[in-house]
Amino acid sequence: MPTVGPPPAYRRPASTVRRATVGALVSSLAGALLAVTPATTAQAAPTLLSQGRTTTASSSEGAAFGPGAAVDGNLTGTRWASQWQDSQWIQIDLGQSATLSRAVLTWEAAYGKSYQIQASDNGTDWRTVTSVTAGDGGTDDLTLSGSGRYVRMNGLTRATGYGFSLWEFQVYGTPGDGGGGGPQLPGGGDLGPNVHVFDPSTPGIQSKLDQVFQQQESAQFGSGRHAFLFKPGTYNNLNAQIGFYTQIAGLGLRPGDTTINGDVTVDAGWFNGNATQNFWRGAEGLTLNPVNGTNRWAVSQASSFRRMHVKGGLNLAPNGYGWASGGYIADSKVDGQIGNYSQQQWYTRDSAIGGWSNSVWNQTFSGVQGAPATSFPEPRYTTLETTPISREKPYLYLDGNEYKVFAPAKRVNARGTSWAGGVPQGESIALSQFYVVKPGASAATINQALAQGLHLLFTPGVYHVDQTINVNRANTIVLGLGLATIIPDNGVTAMRVADVDGVRLAGFLIDAGPVNSPTLLEIGPQGAGADHAANPTTVQDVYIRIGGAGAGKATTSMVVNSDDAIVDHTWVWRADHGEGWGWETNRADYGVRVNGDDVLATGLFVEHFNKYDVEWYGERGRTIFYQNEKAYDAPNQAAIQNGTTKGYAAYRVDDSVNTHEAWGLGSYCNYNVDPTIVQDHGFKAPVKPGVRFHSLLVVSLGGMGHYNHVINDTGASTIPAGTSTVPSTVVSFP
Repeated sequence: MPTVGPPPAYRRPASTVRRATVGALVSSLAGALLAVTPATTAQAAPTLLSQGRTTTASSSEGAAFGPGAAVDGNLTGTRWASQWQDSQWIQIDLGQSATLSRAVLTWEAAYGKSYQIQASDNGTDWRTVTSVTAGDGGTDDLTLSGSGRYVRMNGLTRATGYGFSLWEFQVYGTPGDGGGGGPQLPGGGDLGPNVHVFDPSTPGIQSKLDQVFQQQESAQFGSGRHAFLFKPGTYNNLNAQIGFYTQIAGLGLRPGDTTINGDVTVDAGWFNGNATQNFWRGAEGLTLNPVNGTNRWAVSQASSFRRMHVKGGLNLAPNGYGWASGGYIADSKVDGQIGNYSQQQWYTRDSAIGGWSNSVWNQTFSGVQGAPATSFPEPRYTTLETTPISREKPYLYLDGNEYKVFAPAKRVNARGTSWAGGVPQGESIALSQFYVVKPGASAATINQALAQGLHLLFTPGVYHVDQTINVNRANTIVLGLGLATIIPDNGVTAMRVADVDGVRLAGFLIDAGPVNSPTLLEIGPQGAGADHAANPTTVQDVYIRIGGAGAGKATTSMVVNSDDAIVDHTWVWRADHGEGWGWETNRADYGVRVNGDDVLATGLFVEHFNKYDVEWYGERGRTIFYQNEKAYDAPNQAAIQNGTTKGYAAYRVDDSVNTHEAWGLGSYCNYNVDPTIVQDHGFKAPVKPGVRFHSLLVVSLGGMGHYNHVINDTGASTIPAGTSTVPSTVVSFP
């Protein structure tokens, strides 16, 4: 897709596109609040309300053609341009409700043939009262009568093969309530009692760290949520032990802004040296000088290590080298060696390391300087020189004394950290543009904040929602601190994202409720088809859980309908321990379903679903690293019989797909209820030239169930290994 607009020869000179009348058929709907009629002469404008206001759009043709260009006052120098598809919109948040008098749409040569003018008090419920059905471009100067806080041009059909393109979208009127809108939610504010902010002079930092760790060390399914945020500076002699639902982060723009002379530690003393349940925690944006030269980070799923600089080594195993079961590093620098030791699987992305020791089953790298070369199946390393597309997780930081959220820029074929050159590339957004969500906030309030044009910052806590959180605006950020947790009540879907550009979801957990939800997270509506290659939606450190903290059910956990989405580190888990789990108690048939085209998954962990863990229907999908364990608790062979096939694949590419590629995939079985259960294969895919897999394995844990093959009918059975945990591998398929 081009990143520029129509060629110069196609554009009309600015002097020829301006006119005072609308050469279009305008039909009014009687009784509507907002009426629009053509202006026969230039109208006197009371106040220009739109210039410089927050403006969003369904899509943009490229970074240079964002919606803000249509309200910047540069009449023929900058413009908004949509993707080259019908049904596109651009909306302006006027900041408050206003009495509307006039709208002026100055079209570029790629104009709208038919479109609607709409108004809204909340940005969600739109009043469509006028339709332009035979637009001929130029400047449409329209008289408005009514009120609203939001005004939208809803484009229906284009006049050309290009998109909708506006030099300027101007709205005039009189500021004030205008008879609607009501009180507006404020942006910004304090971060609540469970965000602990330190500076180097704060007394008792170690004591506070220890106090929270005592609460969270073994609270695997507790309700406590905490974030430790360190202002820029140097902190000495600290050992920050990180327990469940605890996040530690620096508040600098760069990792080097905040230095801890000490350790950020995860160990497994609470579980007798077994780290396989060290879930739900994270470290970000810090420089560490470990006391003994090596920092210990013995975690398993749903534990992220981002934008960290370790001036020494990193040990991924617990004290005593007990079991550990996977994790994730991104955008980090480890000067010394990373000791993998007992980690069964691990994914490292866009980082720089001094070395790596040992492989167990599946160690995968993309864009990592210093990574070992691909040598699968022995040692079990899978290495890609670069990551095809990546965009780092947004994060909170301090700019002087002002909190902002930094949204890193997209990278293509990335290698090494995003901050190696000093200042990272991206956009800073003031906290005043965020609704700071605190425990007790209702779904209605959260949706009102989104409708106002605010982003969301969830503070640490547990949030019950009785209606779906609807993220409808392009470029919206939904960021959680301290593993903020959203629980849908009454079987609703917890969150839906519209088919718009650049939404960023990051840093929260969705926990299924006791009433079955058809889905828990939807990225784009069914049938979504807009092109988001220039500005994709990202899902990062967003985890989904069904059961464990209590009975929960969901038919499908995550559905990705939008094209070009990036799923970067997720753990989608049907619980196999805790409270409220059992074959039917926490029924969840499907983990992740991908319908969108050109979707990329980097660090995909999906486990224990009653049927398929991952199903892929979209074209040109890619996965770099996949970790799976089949459901332990299947009562017998019949419970997982899939027609004539024994068992449901851990990762299935639909037969309709022509192009798909994946690297570094593992599936493990531990059928401890009925060890005689057999899976025909761990992976299923059509045999086509464009469908390719690299470095696959299946493992029977101690002979508790077996796989006949790795993928389709390819790969040796695990049965010859008996009770020995020896992987069966396939280097490439087909």
